[in-house]
Amino acid sequence: MPEYLAPGVYVEEVSFRSKSIEGVGTSVAGIVGPTRYGPLRGKPEAVTSFADFTRVYGDVQDLSLGGSGVLNHTAMAAKAFFDGGGKQLFVSRIANYALPTDGFASAADSSNHVIFRSRYPGAMGDLTLEVEWRDSENLIQSTVTSAPTEGNVVFLDAVGLPAEAIANDALPASHFPMTVRGLVQRVGDNYRIVDGLCDITADDDASLTAADLVSGDDHLLGANMANGGDTRISITRVVAKRPTSGALSDGTSAVLTLSEETDLSAFFSGSHWGTLTSLRGTLNAAGTVFTVDGSGLNAGVGMAIALNLSALAAAPDSVRAMMVQRTFDISVHNGGANGPVIYGYGNISSAPDADNSLAGVLAAEPQKRYDRLTSPVQCSLADGISGEDVMTALFQLFDDDAMNPGPTSVEGPRYLITLDGGSDGEVPAALHYGGATDEVNGSTGFASLEDIEDIAIVMTPAAAADAANHQAIVAEMQKHCRKMRYRVGIVDGREGMSLSEVREFRSNFDDSRLALYYPWVVAADPRGISPTLTLPPAGFIAGVYANTDAQRGVHKSPANQPVIGALGFAQDINRFQQELLNPEGVNCLRSFPGRGHRVWGGRTLSSDPEWKYVNVRRYFLYLERSIDKSTQWVVFEPNGERLWDNVRITVENFLYNEWVNGRLLGSAKTAFFVRCDRSTMTQNDLDNGRLVCEIGVAALKPAEYVIFRIGQKTADS
Repeated sequence: MPEYLAPGVYVEEVSFRSKSIEGVGTSVAGIVGPTRYGPLRGKPEAVTSFADFTRVYGDVQDLSLGGSGVLNHTAMAAKAFFDGGGKQLFVSRIANYALPTDGFASAADSSNHVIFRSRYPGAMGDLTLEVEWRDSENLIQSTVTSAPTEGNVVFLDAVGLPAEAIANDALPASHFPMTVRGLVQRVGDNYRIVDGLCDITADDDASLTAADLVSGDDHLLGANMANGGDTRISITRVVAKRPTSGALSDGTSAVLTLSEETDLSAFFSGSHWGTLTSLRGTLNAAGTVFTVDGSGLNAGVGMAIALNLSALAAAPDSVRAMMVQRTFDISVHNGGANGPVIYGYGNISSAPDADNSLAGVLAAEPQKRYDRLTSPVQCSLADGISGEDVMTALFQLFDDDAMNPGPTSVEGPRYLITLDGGSDGEVPAALHYGGATDEVNGSTGFASLEDIEDIAIVMTPAAAADAANHQAIVAEMQKHCRKMRYRVGIVDGREGMSLSEVREFRSNFDDSRLALYYPWVVAADPRGISPTLTLPPAGFIAGVYANTDAQRGVHKSPANQPVIGALGFAQDINRFQQELLNPEGVNCLRSFPGRGHRVWGGRTLSSDPEWKYVNVRRYFLYLERSIDKSTQWVVFEPNGERLWDNVRITVENFLYNEWVNGRLLGSAKTAFFVRCDRSTMTQNDLDNGRLVCEIGVAALKPAEYVIFRIGQKTADS
């Protein structure tokens, strides 16, 4: 009680009205079965569209179970559910692997410095990763200059040099004028030939070497090189400019792309590149020297070759571009290098200790749950490796043919990494569907759906394709529905069952929380392989349940409704055949001229006439769970007349609203009753802390048989 200790005005809030009961949802579905991809353990995530489903659990392509291709019934049922009007679906993926580490696709270099691995097991994990370098700008920059700065290496193209420009006075006059094309370095006012990399031709067409040309100081006399009216001199400096992503540093990975097979050996110490049109190596911080890799990244190049970039001026038409390779994006292709891109990773650094390193962006345990569900690839890096080790490992993983398309190819090089070794495992058995509760590693199968309160419909469409385990899997679904109380299970017959076979299969179950539908549905092939497919009806029926609940309410029987997406049914059931099946509780799917393809049955698999109809069973589960969920406030309240009145009024108001909405039979006085007083509780109940409330409801049953009685009458009667 509040305390009043000082004089004053006290304002207190009290409630004079009863609590309200809010109706729970009845259209949320759960599905258990094998899929192409996705998590196998833990609390399932709700998907709200088929696009969401494919993002987490893979596409509708076939599974390979036990080495045999089978239809992906789980994915197709999910598609049918959403096409039919479903809004929320919880998916529990199951699989049968001998070891927890089985089924994963992977790719690793020979030293295991970089290991790519699919996040989840499955044949769909055989993905193709395409590295796309973010620094895609051409860094080659040529500058024509008359006086390069001290120490810079430039390309000299000098035609008609007079004798005054040559330091060696011993050369005969017949050698002049002279042509010099090659690399020189500014030293004071003169130029030094760089490592003899010059093509020198005398006037008499004789070729000279650098030793013939210069004196001991190894200089061309720059002050005298312009003498003579026929002398033509150009000096070109080629460097790699600063990338927009940041300054260069020594050892920056880069690629030099040539337009054709090019022999630059006359201008630097290398050899003809053969079929190579892309040279891989590193740049120095100044952007003046490109070191061609000799560790194996370039086929046929067995040693590192330092290339002064100004030598490229000797063959300007043969050089296409130079780009650094230090940050990159990764596109994930499904179904090969030319398959669709299903995911992308951006701004990845080759530095192993960067925040955006491969191990950071493709983390094994992402911080966000959404990334754990949708990110298809993870990457791990060995301890203590350098950025150069990462680049070496990546180039070892790249496909050689795609990386070197050849000079006649219209496509540039592609940097592709292929993951392989993924497997869908063996055919799941009933125990995999039932699952196991594991609070540490995450539960599996039906056990993983137990923590999700909103599910009202469950199904296992893939079970109908497994004749050996079908009945046992349905039994697992039955146990789950009974354990969770407020759920119903949709049961599929097997494909091609005869009337006697489906009746025999139905005889194995007697439960109001199960409903059996027959036959299978003919639908368009979502894979695009064949015109039509024959599929279990569970996904379509779950869509009918959800759509009927949304449009009319759970009290309406989910029958005489069109099966959205159905092109027909595997067997044409006529009236006389249904007369054999309907009393057994087998709900038939039938085609009617002018009315399409419809659900023509609404019974449960219960022998109890009180729970004969699906809508009655589901409506009572709806009432029970709504009252259960909205009266939790009653627990530990003082158990007296005031509480009993509150509970009675709360439930009466809820049921009155149900009657007003046309969901109960009779008048407001006869449609329901609620008792919560001394007539429902003994003193022993009160002493043991029990509050007992009795509720009676007159549910609406479907007009399953519509009978019109017509007879003749006389005119005077």
